[in-house]
Amino acid sequence: MSATFRSLAAALAMLVAGGAHSADWKPDRKVEIVVPNAPGGGNDRIVRLVAKIAQEQRLVDAVVNIVHKPGAGVVMGMNYLNQHPGDASYIGIVSATLLGDYVSGRSPIGPADVMPIAQLFTEYVAFAVKPDSALKSGKDLMARLKADTGSVSTSISGGIGNHNYIALALVARAAGADVKKLKVVVYNSGADSNIAAMGGHVDMVISPAATVLPHVQGGKLRFLAIAAPKRLAGVFSDVPVWRELGANAVLSNWRTIVGPRGMTPPQIAYWEAVLARVVESDEWKQMLEKSQVTGEFLRSADTRNQLKADHEELRTIMTELGLTK
Repeated sequence: MSATFRSLAAALAMLVAGGAHSADWKPDRKVEIVVPNAPGGGNDRIVRLVAKIAQEQRLVDAVVNIVHKPGAGVVMGMNYLNQHPGDASYIGIVSATLLGDYVSGRSPIGPADVMPIAQLFTEYVAFAVKPDSALKSGKDLMARLKADTGSVSTSISGGIGNHNYIALALVARAAGADVKKLKVVVYNSGADSNIAAMGGHVDMVISPAATVLPHVQGGKLRFLAIAAPKRLAGVFSDVPVWRELGANAVLSNWRTIVGPRGMTPPQIAYWEAVLARVVESDEWKQMLEKSQVTGEFLRSADTRNQLKADHEELRTIMTELGLTK
């Protein structure tokens, strides 16, 4: 056998082995996707689309159920997930709230307590008020925060210290306000935090721009600014970013699929392959375009590295803001 033939045979064997490895596992009973928030928010919206595409395109043969476990940030949801160690029939979705709650000390659940499977995309958070609000612009908000920090009530989902809260804290600091006097009301989902603002229970909501958008288009909320590095395109093109207004507040929120501790490489490979096909679907791409979010898909190893880097960066920011214990 020639050296060239032996090389080709070895390469073919590796490909076959790799294919067999990824096919070593698949769910043989119903799948549960755990959402650590109440129904109606961004995480709920995304997993419903993932499940829809996966089922309609027969990427997953098993029945897929969505299970909501809100409470204590992501703690209730992730604890439920980890009650099934090594069982990849249970997966879940998390956002940047996972890191914010962990760094602030509000949650014992950190990056090492879940198995990253894939990052789906990232999106920027928006500040919005009722159409008739006295806050007509981001500049008005900064002036109010400086004059009387506690006079502006804000609804967020997740918890104190997450991406929504950090965005507000950065704007308040840029305005010369006292970050410790911010008045923030925490809700179990983005949907609930938006409802609070629309109902006049709070002065403002901070939530992912795509989650706020339908309410703006329906005339129930109005954008003040978005925490993006530059203006977004499409439906967000008229909304200023905080950098234009004198506040260096750039905050993105990623959406990542995770599994319980103890997942095996074949289990991870299975879900990586499913999600890689989901994000290549036309329906998924249409969602990204409509919502103006960044389709930054990362597989398991890259997602773990990204979580580590984000954790270190967030700890630095939150320490500077006095938000760590």
